[in-house]
Amino acid sequence: MTPASIRGGWRELTLVVLGFGALTVLLALPLALNLGSVARLDNADAQFLIWNVAWVARTAILDPLHVFDANIFHPHRWTLAYSESNLGAGLLAIPVYWATRNPYAAHNFVTLLSFVLSGTATYYLVRRLAADRRAAAIAGICFAFTPYVFSHLPHIHLLMTAGLPLGMLAFHRLAERPTAGRGAVLGLVMAGQAVFCGYYAVFVGLTVGFAVLVVAAMDRRFTDVRYWTALAVAGVVTVAIALPLFVPYMRLQSATGFARPLDEARQWSADWRSYLASSAHAHRWLLPLIGSWREVLFPGFVALGTGLAGLAFAWIAGGQLRRLAVLYGGLGILAWWASLGPAAGLYSVLYSTVPAFSLMRAASRFGLIVAFALCVLGGLAVAALLARVEGRPRVHAGRAWVLAAVIAAVAVLELRVPLTFSRVPPVEMAYRVLATLPRGPVIELPFYSNRFAADRVRYMLNSTAHWMPLVNGYSSRTPQDFLDRAPVLGGFPSRESFAVLEPDAVRYAVFHMDQFAPELREDLLARLEDFEQYMVRHYADDRIWLYEIVEYPGAE
Repeated sequence: MTPASIRGGWRELTLVVLGFGALTVLLALPLALNLGSVARLDNADAQFLIWNVAWVARTAILDPLHVFDANIFHPHRWTLAYSESNLGAGLLAIPVYWATRNPYAAHNFVTLLSFVLSGTATYYLVRRLAADRRAAAIAGICFAFTPYVFSHLPHIHLLMTAGLPLGMLAFHRLAERPTAGRGAVLGLVMAGQAVFCGYYAVFVGLTVGFAVLVVAAMDRRFTDVRYWTALAVAGVVTVAIALPLFVPYMRLQSATGFARPLDEARQWSADWRSYLASSAHAHRWLLPLIGSWREVLFPGFVALGTGLAGLAFAWIAGGQLRRLAVLYGGLGILAWWASLGPAAGLYSVLYSTVPAFSLMRAASRFGLIVAFALCVLGGLAVAALLARVEGRPRVHAGRAWVLAAVIAAVAVLELRVPLTFSRVPPVEMAYRVLATLPRGPVIELPFYSNRFAADRVRYMLNSTAHWMPLVNGYSSRTPQDFLDRAPVLGGFPSRESFAVLEPDAVRYAVFHMDQFAPELREDLLARLEDFEQYMVRHYADDRIWLYEIVEYPGAE
């Protein structure tokens, strides 16, 4: 490459990133303008993931070897593996977290960045396949801002969709010129997706695997040593990097037998209604027609229309375009089939043959691959349309650009989703005081059971002010001893609860006095008085009391 081409490449990348950045700000209002002061706090998962991203961003710098030992369910280890680890999102959040120490700003920054990365990755994939920057930009818009992504805005790992286009871009480069270096790049991309989202790591693996077989069959490359050698390099790099990331999950599965039964996927499967569901303004008229739905999978009229047109055009055109029609058309059909869950058959086959499926349950998420395939095929259709307009006699060359701008604008307007966020609450003074005290495990009361997930996760979000270990916790998996001990710990302070906490050296107790029913509060006040010699109060206001356990009573 010449210096001029390198400079041109960097200018193009800068423009693409800035363009998708501007669209993200527009479509994610008011989030982009209130990075550290608003958030999705309306459900337990949203709050959990704010804590999750902040934990990784902090611990990856201070104590990277113990990043999986999250500060929940003390004294258990590897607790970050009780759910999606979100290592990738946490790593991306590091600059903002350490600049602000604001967990909401860190999480929101990564949320916005995910759209930019997805749009940019799709742009470069489609530009390579369609050789048209305008078509690539439109495909990037349709995929980066697909309604499915907005419907999962509280789930940061499900926003990390850039691995799909990046994986296929790396594969196409390898298929064009198989080398060990390009195989290594493909392996890095596939392993990288595992860092960002376990579900999508499986999706990328299946997508690339399907592409490998399609290209081998259509290009007669089953005996191409260079092709298979490059793919072998990709496999080795993927395993070498991704395998250590799965060690905590394998330890957890080995120790507890944790797995998702196949029947659990039935309630998380898509149906025809899902493929007409969208929360975008332009699609709301569809919702009364379908009544109910399990997942938001409608890709938008621009993506659907251009995608189907691209499939037909590429098949008719023949040659390399027909290969792309088979690859992406087949990919979309198989993903749609898998999204229907165990009842449709394909998901059951995958569950029986792919080990990672035992940790998954949401078959409907395969619908993302359907949207991805349509957007790529749509890019081929738009490129062909623009080329045809430019090839007409007596047509001004600028009209193709105008047409591309109109299609892009329609796509942007169509995908606009109404977003609402909550104001971030101030940090309670009790937690500010706790942060100044010597480190030690903390128990928060009321000690909610599994039925009160939103209250338990609020304790975790509050812990971002002090980061001390919590006896409390919330995740996709809950340790059995946590549930077993909940009735006793719910009565703290008592001799029985002290006896449970003493082996774990629990040092602090935070009482949310306003969360106790009047009769329970009276009983709590009596118990606090009975055990006052063992506890020192460091802070109290109308709602929260903070105690330090200075001594444990002996057994009677």
